[in-house]
Amino acid sequence: WAPLPAPALALALLGLAAAAGPRQTPALELAQELAEELWSAGLPGDLPELEPECRSLLAAFAEGSAALTDCLARRARPVRLCQGCHGHYRRLLAQYNSIARAVGNSSESHNCAKSILTSDRLHIVVTLSEFFNETWEAANCANCLKNNSEGLSNSTEEFLDLFNKSLTCFEHNLQGQGIDLSPNNYTEVCKNCNETYMKLNDLYNHLQRLNRQGGESAHSAHLCIDVEDAMNITRKLWSRTFNCSLPCSDTVPVIAVSSFILFLPIVFYLSSFLHSKQKKRILILPKRIQSNANLVNIQEKYS
Repeated sequence: WAPLPAPALALALLGLAAAAGPRQTPALELAQELAEELWSAGLPGDLPELEPECRSLLAAFAEGSAALTDCLARRARPVRLCQGCHGHYRRLLAQYNSIARAVGNSSESHNCAKSILTSDRLHIVVTLSEFFNETWEAANCANCLKNNSEGLSNSTEEFLDLFNKSLTCFEHNLQGQGIDLSPNNYTEVCKNCNETYMKLNDLYNHLQRLNRQGGESAHSAHLCIDVEDAMNITRKLWSRTFNCSLPCSDTVPVIAVSSFILFLPIVFYLSSFLHSKQKKRILILPKRIQSNANLVNIQEKYS
């Protein structure tokens, strides 16, 4: 009879204690305590613990994942993901790359990348990293940041500055906010904030055109989620809440084209009418000429 290894014995004792349920005898309680002591004493060579260096890298990644998750959740509404979480995302990328590059000791069994990333079926660290990368790419945060992702780009800062000015203008022109939101107040908003809103709207359209011209990624047609959400909020306030309208610069050409299209049927029927009149004249003209010619012949005959 060969004794069980310490981990196997510990697992057997833990299973026995769990099966006993709440009606544990003193002997089973002792077995459970013994199992916990055996498990905490260490594992044999076939199930090695992480090396201190690898454990430190894993702990850093866990803390970075928690910080980024907290940041994304807190800035989900209104959307401020890119401008508020780019630092957490950049640090998490560095932590993941440290794990992927780490080789630990010279022995292959102590390779941190192998132990942490690919040692089990779930690949939890890899799955978490892919989730954060996909979320970041879907938000198009790269379109709001500088090339090194250390801060917002100049165009994004300009847009956010105009966005804040627009909201400030809305607030200042609502007298008795929350008490008296009469149509007169809305008229003041439309009149006094029109210039700021038009600048914001023009800048957004300009950034959209620039973004569509550059890049061929799957999300190239979109600006970063922060800018899109800010513009959507402003447009809803402007058009739905305050019932303001943005003057269209193409009004004159649109009216001209519409008038021309509406006038086409009149031109068609008028031209058809004139053409039919002309045909009647052409058909009648030979009869008159013939009757005149016969009259002349008769006069010559009797003269």
